[in-house]
This record gives sequence, structure tokens and C-alpha cells, in this order.
Amino acid sequence: MANRSVETAVDRASTPRAWGLLMVVCGALFLEGIDIAMLNVAVPVIAADVGLSAGAAHWVISAYVLGYAGFMLLGGRTADLVGRRRVFLVALSVFVVFSALGGLADVDWVLVLARFATGVSAGFLTPAGFSLVATTFPEGPLRDRALVVYGSVGAAGFVLGTVAGGVLASASWRLVFFGPAVLGLLLLGAGAALIRPDEQSPTPGGFDVGGAVTATAGMVAVVYAVIAVGEGGGLGPAGLAVAAAIVLLGAFVAIESRHRSPLLRLGMLREGLLLHVSIAGLLFMGAFFGFQFAVTLYLQDLRGWSPLEAGLTFAIMGLDLVAAPLLTPPLVRWFGAARVMTVGFVAAAVAFGRLVPLGDDWSYVDFLPSLLLVAAAFALVYGPLTSLAAEGVPESEQGAAGGVVYTAFQFGGALGLAGVTVALNAGHADGAVLGDYQRALIVPTLAAVAAVVVGVLAVVRRRQDGTTGG
Repeated sequence: MANRSVETAVDRASTPRAWGLLMVVCGALFLEGIDIAMLNVAVPVIAADVGLSAGAAHWVISAYVLGYAGFMLLGGRTADLVGRRRVFLVALSVFVVFSALGGLADVDWVLVLARFATGVSAGFLTPAGFSLVATTFPEGPLRDRALVVYGSVGAAGFVLGTVAGGVLASASWRLVFFGPAVLGLLLLGAGAALIRPDEQSPTPGGFDVGGAVTATAGMVAVVYAVIAVGEGGGLGPAGLAVAAAIVLLGAFVAIESRHRSPLLRLGMLREGLLLHVSIAGLLFMGAFFGFQFAVTLYLQDLRGWSPLEAGLTFAIMGLDLVAAPLLTPPLVRWFGAARVMTVGFVAAAVAFGRLVPLGDDWSYVDFLPSLLLVAAAFALVYGPLTSLAAEGVPESEQGAAGGVVYTAFQFGGALGLAGVTVALNAGHADGAVLGDYQRALIVPTLAAVAAVVVGVLAVVRRRQDGTTGG
């Protein structure tokens, strides 16, 4: 009987409809990636047009990160309880509406509010999409292949969004918002047609309201503390936010340990490699966002390159979109997902480390080896990491697992940006000089090295558990 149910799951996952669903969910993750990355390039133009001061301009990005990271755990568990299709399509609809509102904004508070709401919608959209993939494709080669494709498309969004942002911002910054809204509408129509109706059964114990409130408020407080440090506003606001986060997250742990149907079953973090890959993902994405931010500022502020020229510099990293589906699945079969992921971390550490002795006259050719290594890192890391996160997690908790992983990604991105910003601001008050950029690039290098260490620990854990494919 069990064999028959497995065969049925495999047959259903092999249908064109299942692979069409994968393309829709990949499109949504790509949409989320380009939405973040495009704003990194377009913020100076946007801030000048809507009247945001230089010190407040970062809120165009920070408001999104607050909403995204703060609501990710809630979004993942809601998808498990309410229905993955329902949450995915509703969140995508909200994403489209507020992206369009951002494009129409003429005053700063409307723009920041739209970005926060868009981030909240992404906090529901991403874990719902992750759990759709993980529950459509049964654990094994089919799921591994699907998650490699899913991860590579998402990674390409982070990379190619910088290019798209430079192109669109050169015409009008409003296109940076209208473009995702149009793409989101297309995905909404395809998703409504291709995603099967939800089949989840009600979970006993009810919805964990206390866990939802404390987790969301606690994560918002943590991310706000990171942002406050990054903007150089002193330790006062950051200290208050950290204190609030400690109280709220402590209350969250206490609630989760007693609730019949917790927002996040704490035991999940001790099972499999979810905790390992979440920490590794935090470090890797922090390193990448810090690297991209530092290099973008170097090219535009120190070298005088235009947003379009700076954006096109990163285009070569989009090779991961081709390399990951072709090369990563056989590598995972031969060497195991944990080992492949760890080699990707090594590639990232080498890529960022070779940029530390940055020169004041570096050209595109000087950056090219590191850009190619970053493309290789994404191809080797993103798919295997998401596959390891889903491995061994029951279907009823796949949304929660996705919430954990993608919360780590967003928190890592915020930490990476804050670390680089602090390193740059620690130098010259009248503007960063070459030495400040060199110091800032030490931050992503150290983060990538730490990811290598966590990757090695994951490989060791696989050996100790006696599992294959470590």
C-alpha cells in the first residue's frame, strides 16, 4: 500500500502540470529576487524624486526587509494550515497591488508603506511557494531536481535584478515597481490554472495566535536593530530593539514549547539539517548582499559609473541560471548535497577574498574572476541548500521549514548590508575612500568563510546520522 502511494506521488509529480506549477513558483521566487535587487540600484533616483533625504533613503529597502523577515514564519505556518495554493495566490495578489501602488507614489510615506506591505506579502508568498514544490515532488531525485531548478531561478533573480534595475531606472524609476506588478499578474493567472486545489486537513489545536504575535514582533525588532546599527543612528534605538527582541522571542519559545499546534515546532530545528542550512544560508546571503552593495557603491561613488553600467557588471553572474539545472543535479547524485553546497561556500569565500585588495582603477576584467566564482557559488549552493532544508520534514510542516530558511536568508541579507555600511561609515565622514571599501569587503569574506565551517559541520552531521548523499 505504501509503495502504491509513493508510485502515485511520483506519477503525479512527473506530469506536465506539476512542472508547470514549478515554473509558476520559480517565477514568483524570481519576482521576489529581482524586486529586492532592482531597488538597490534605483534607490538614489527614487529618493531624489519623492523627497527622501540621504539618511532616510534606505527605508525604501529596509521597510521591505522588515515586512519580509518579520512575517516569514507566520506566512509559512499559515500556508500549512490554511492551504498552500490559497496563501500563494492571495499573497501574490497583494504583492501585485502594492508594487503598483509603489510605482504611483508621489510622497515618501506612501512609498515606504507600499514597500512594507509588499515585503509582508512576500513573507507569505515565498514559504508557500517552497512548500508547494516540496509537497508536489516526493523526496528523492525528483524533488532534488525540482529544488535545484527552483533555487537557481531564485538566485538568478537576485543577480539579474541589479541589471534590470539599472536598465529600468535609466528610463523611469517607476518601471522598477510596475515591471514586477505586470510579471506578478501573469504569474497569478498561470498559478490559478496550474496549482491544484488545497488538500490539507485541519490541524488539531487551533492557530497559534500567541506564537504568531511574539514571533512576528520579535523578528521585526531584530531586523530593526540591525537596520538601526547600519544607518549609524547610535546604539540607543538598536539597544531598545534588541531588548524588545529578547523579551518577545523568549516569550515565543515559551509559548511554542507548550502549544498543541505551535507556529514553529522547536524540535524541527534539531531534526535533519534544517538548522545547519538555515545558519549557512544566513551567512551566505549576508556575504552576497554585502559584496553586491559594497561593489555597487565602489563603482558608482568612487569610479563614477552610471547605475546601468554598475548593473551590467553583475550580469555575468546570471550564468548560474544555466549551470545549476545542468551541472548541480549530477554533482549532488555523485557527491551529496551537503558536500556540493560546501564547495559552493568555498567558491564564494575565494571570490570575496580576492576583492579585499581592491585597487582604485579596477576595471570589469579585474572583477570578472570573482563574478564567475559567485555564479558558481549560487549554482552549487541554492538548490542543494533548499533540498537539505526540506529533507525529512513532514508535509504538514514544509511551509514552516520554508519560513525558517527564508527568514534566515532575509536576516542574513540585512546583517550583510549593515556590516558593510558600518565598515564604510567607520572611515571618512566626507565620503568613503578606497581603504574603506577594502575594509568593507572583509565583511562578506569572513561571512563566507563562516559558511564554509557550517557546511563542513553539515557534512559531518550527515556521516554521524549514517545517511547517504552527505
